[in-house]
Amino acid sequence: MTAIDYEAEYNNRQRVPEHPEINERWSMLSVAYRLAGDVKLDQPYGPRERNRYDLFRAGDEDAPLIVYIHGGYWQRGDRKDYSFIARELNANGITVAMPSYSLCPAVSVMEIGDEIQQCVFKLWQETGKQPMVMGHSAGGHLTAEMLSRGWSGFSGAPADLVRTGYAISGIFDLAPLIGTSLNEAVGLTEGTARAASPLFRAPPPQGRRLIAAVGGDESSQFLKQAQDIADGWGKVGVDAKPSVIEGTNHFTVLDALITPGSRMLDEVTSLAWETVGK
Repeated sequence: MTAIDYEAEYNNRQRVPEHPEINERWSMLSVAYRLAGDVKLDQPYGPRERNRYDLFRAGDEDAPLIVYIHGGYWQRGDRKDYSFIARELNANGITVAMPSYSLCPAVSVMEIGDEIQQCVFKLWQETGKQPMVMGHSAGGHLTAEMLSRGWSGFSGAPADLVRTGYAISGIFDLAPLIGTSLNEAVGLTEGTARAASPLFRAPPPQGRRLIAAVGGDESSQFLKQAQDIADGWGKVGVDAKPSVIEGTNHFTVLDALITPGSRMLDEVTSLAWETVGK
């Protein structure tokens, strides 16, 4: 049996050499929408420098709320680079909150999860809304984290504060990253990788819902990760399923979120409105 080259499977910058041009395009779109949208910028949710979120309002006080978590392997990226994602969601009547978070190696992956959990709680306090959580890559991992974590330590929060999630190109078993260059900043060990892997912890209670989306042109490992979380959580009563977005790679999969009529945008929009109706 041929050994899996995890560096080749998970190093998406190497797999998609045109990623700088894609990121530059997203940045330009984000700058434009931060000027054009109904935006409440730089809101604090915690004590650290990067504990800030931006709120892109749909205009209706009863609008569903999505919390979008950016990617970057827990070591790079910023909310401001992904403002473009709110455009079509706002057009579909959905308010979007986008947090930044502290990055590795200054903090651990589990600490990042703690920060996002604090942000979700803060937004619930501010809006009274139980949000749908969505994220890409590392943000996909953090989406599953928010579904599987308990809320008993947050005073007054409902036990099912996060009931639905849409994880895009997520990593739910972190162990394959240990021997790759991606782990130089993240610092995972066998123990911490397992502790931070939603696939190997107690799954969410029955009734939660997760769609694990992935680009059809992504590596076999990313396709496997989406299928594995859907299978693993589905066996214990979570409404979990994979969704393969054909013709997209690890980066261009996000373009589906700004493409009216795309499968991904339709799935996200429907799931957000269903969350309000629960």
